[in-house]
Amino acid sequence: MHPDLTFNKNEDHLKQLVYQLRHKSKKIKLGGGEKKIEEQHNKGKLTARERIAYLLDKESNFLEIGLFAGDEMYAEQGGCPSGGVITGVGYLAGRQCVIVANDATVKAGAWFPITAKKNLRAQEIAMDNRLPIIYLVDSAGVFLPMQDEIFPDKEHFGRQFRNNAKMSAMGIVQIAAIMGSCVAGGAYLPIMSDEAMIVDKTGSIFLAGSYLVKAAIGEDIDNETLGGATTHCEISGVTDNKFSTDQECLDYIRSLFDKIGSREKAGFDRSSSLPPTEKMEEIYGLIPDDRVKPYDTLEVIKRLVDASAFQEYKAGYGKTLLCGTARIDGWAVGIVANQRKIVKTSKGEMQMGGVIYSDSADKAARFIMNCNQRKIPLLFMQDVSGFMVGSKAEQGGIIKDGAKMVNAMANSTVPKFTIIMGNSYGAGNYAMCGKAYDPRLIYAWPTAQIAVMSGAAAAKTLLQIRVSTLKKQGKEISKEEEDNLLAEITDRYNEQLSPYYAASRLWIDGVIDPVETRNVISMGIEAANHGVIEKFSVGVIQT
Repeated sequence: MHPDLTFNKNEDHLKQLVYQLRHKSKKIKLGGGEKKIEEQHNKGKLTARERIAYLLDKESNFLEIGLFAGDEMYAEQGGCPSGGVITGVGYLAGRQCVIVANDATVKAGAWFPITAKKNLRAQEIAMDNRLPIIYLVDSAGVFLPMQDEIFPDKEHFGRQFRNNAKMSAMGIVQIAAIMGSCVAGGAYLPIMSDEAMIVDKTGSIFLAGSYLVKAAIGEDIDNETLGGATTHCEISGVTDNKFSTDQECLDYIRSLFDKIGSREKAGFDRSSSLPPTEKMEEIYGLIPDDRVKPYDTLEVIKRLVDASAFQEYKAGYGKTLLCGTARIDGWAVGIVANQRKIVKTSKGEMQMGGVIYSDSADKAARFIMNCNQRKIPLLFMQDVSGFMVGSKAEQGGIIKDGAKMVNAMANSTVPKFTIIMGNSYGAGNYAMCGKAYDPRLIYAWPTAQIAVMSGAAAAKTLLQIRVSTLKKQGKEISKEEEDNLLAEITDRYNEQLSPYYAASRLWIDGVIDPVETRNVISMGIEAANHGVIEKFSVGVIQT
């Protein structure tokens, strides 16, 4: 038991949030449920998660991307846990790769709008990091009732085939295994890969199934004869090899990866990994149970970096942003973190924690440029309320200094990673490398909130607008009615602040236990080290 009662209270609060995270994760990992899993087994098939576990190196890490995609979405359609597809970065024959596995327990693996978004995110990670990608295909194709939200637009279903072609031109290895249905336009994905396998009797691939063929041209034919393993391995030549079981097919993929040659690395510095000297679990007690309370972000950083060693940049200047270098699992990293404690400037002025001031933005811009010059990956740790407002801030050039920071961050060519610890509001989200600025990975802790402004501020603003509208209509509203209206607006807005709300829409890649942060960043930098780093050019920055 920690001697500090506040620490213990914070610890209890965050551990409860982590418990809820684990419970929610376990439920979602069941996909379509135990009955659907049993149906897969009765067909002689492994589930998507079982296929991934069998394929990847034993006892190795699998970094799941988009576990909460589709969470509490599509209720009228019966839900779509994990977007009906499992994606992530894992290790096969000792090398990192991206995995995309359709979950046939969820609507037969049909593609919802969020499925397309998640598949494209997985391909984006493969392209950004030049990682091989494996498709374990088992999908009924587009979910027809929502075809207008998935078929025709730029970031819809067809984009994946464009990415197939682009990755091929980039020299990125793509391997596909047809382990169930592969229908219509979806048939192009495995065949645009470098090598395509198929499982006999359970795998099938065709542009139109037997029912549609009958309706279109009047031909009577069964699906196995139309597009089964024998047809495509021995007659059409569409697929390369057939296998009797899922396991045999996955073993063959492993044998392919065992022989892939190595590529030139980006050259990020890595030394021997050292654990933090401060206990990582103490993060639970450092993050306040009330997000408006201040805390020392430096103490959190010390519990994440190797040997708890953080070399701070301009420690006495721009104190509401912590900038400095450290190592995470041996990898050199530049950290930009919102300092949440109240700080005092050299002029004796007090600055609010979690707010970006002009001096902080100026410091961060310079630090980001230094990291690019030295080829050091960047980690942004967000707990930000936004930029400072008011006449003094405006006269001090907060917009200009904020623009400097955004410009440097947006043009950064070293890989960027983002962890949302707490608040992620307004332009602060942007400046601290929100999703719009292409972080290689972006994860949140259960304590995160992501929105244009805090729930309290937004609710009061929305209430003022509503009351004003009613008054213009000649309607009077009592204090009790106003309070009820405020509570209603607050509840609705707070639901949208949840990190799970963001994760379900893939604004972030997932929600993690804070003690998993080191592993996420280490795997992310290792993946990025396979990529190509372009020359850094910051563009126009006013001084």
